[in-house]
Amino acid sequence: MEISERLASLATKLQQQRGSIGTEEATKNAIIMPFIATVLGYDVFDPNEVVPEYTTDVGTKKGEKVDYAIVKDGDVQILIEAKAVGAPLSVNHASQLFRYFAVSNARIGILTNGQVWHFFTDLEKPNRMDEKPFLQLDLLDIDAALIPEVAKLTKASFDIDSVVSAAEELKYIGAIKRELAAQFREPDVDWVRVLTSRVYDGSITARVREQFTVLVSKAMRQFLADQVNDRLKTALGGQGYGDAGAPPAAVTSAPEAPDAADAGATDADQTRERGVETTMEELEGFQIIRAIACSELSLSRIVPRDTKSYFGVLVDDNNRKPIARLHFNAGTKYLGLLDETKAETRHRIETLDEIYRYADEIRIAAKRWA
Repeated sequence: MEISERLASLATKLQQQRGSIGTEEATKNAIIMPFIATVLGYDVFDPNEVVPEYTTDVGTKKGEKVDYAIVKDGDVQILIEAKAVGAPLSVNHASQLFRYFAVSNARIGILTNGQVWHFFTDLEKPNRMDEKPFLQLDLLDIDAALIPEVAKLTKASFDIDSVVSAAEELKYIGAIKRELAAQFREPDVDWVRVLTSRVYDGSITARVREQFTVLVSKAMRQFLADQVNDRLKTALGGQGYGDAGAPPAAVTSAPEAPDAADAGATDADQTRERGVETTMEELEGFQIIRAIACSELSLSRIVPRDTKSYFGVLVDDNNRKPIARLHFNAGTKYLGLLDETKAETRHRIETLDEIYRYADEIRIAAKRWA
C-alpha cells in the first residue's frame, strides 16, 4: 500500500479503538508501534532499528528513558516520546526529548499521543530541539500536503537533509493554516476589522462590527464551500450540485433497476445529473467511508458521486459498483448499505462518527469489487 493508504488504515483503527485505549502502554501497543512499523516501515522487533525505552545518562540525570529511538545506518536518527491517547501535547511534555536530542545524533524528535504527532528538529540552534514543531499530523484529520514529508522519514526513503531543509517553510505554512482555520471557525476582532474596512466605507462602530462579525463568518463558510464545489466539478467533469430530495419512509428498498450505466462501461461515460450541491458533511462522510474501504481497495478507485437523491460512494466511478450511500438532504441522516443484489438498507445515524459502527459491512461491500 502507498503511505497515504497505510495512514488511512491506521486512522480507521484509531477511530474504532480509541474508546478502549486508556493508558500510555495501550496507546503504544495499539497505535504508536503500528505507526513505526506500517507507516514508517521500521522493524519494531529488531533492536538494531527500533530501541524501546532508550536510555542514556544526560548530565546529572541518570537512567532517564525516551520511549523509542529509531536507528538508521547505525546512528539514532529519530526519538519518540509517547503519551496516552487524549493527553495534551505541549513543550512541557517533551523534557526527555530535549535532553536526549542534545547528546545524540538525532535530528528529529517526535511527541505523540497516538492521534496527534508533533515533529521537531533544530532550526533555531544546532543540536537543540526547537520548542515548536515544524510539522503536526493528526491521524483523524490528515492533511494530504504533509504526507510526502512524512514519507521522507520512512525506512525506504529516509532523507533527513530534505526534511530539515523543508522544515522552516513547513513550520510557518502550518502555523498560518492553523490560524486561518481558527479564523474560519470564529473570526476575531482584528480579522473582522480588516475585512470590513475593505468593503464598508462608513465608520466601524460597535453595531457595525457586530453586524459584520456575522457576515464575515457566513461569507468565509460560503467561500470554502464554493472552493470545494469547484474542485468537485473539475474532478467529475463539470457536474453541478444542489440539494434536493428526502429519504423515503421505507428502511429497506428493493434492488434498483438497471440504469444507463449498466448499458455501457462506466458512469463516467454517461451524462451526469445537474443541479445538485455537495455539502461539507457529505464530503466528511465520504472521507470516513473511503478510509474504511481502503483496506480492501486502493484509494484512487474509491470516488464520490453526488445526485439529487443521495451522495454515492462508488468503485471506479461506476454506478454498478456501489459501496455506500449517504442520505443527508432532509435533516435526518441515513447511511445506505447495499447487498450483492443492490438492495439497499438504510441505517439512521445521528453523527458521522456512527458510520464507523458499520465498518465491517463497508469493507464487505468494497471487497466485492476488489
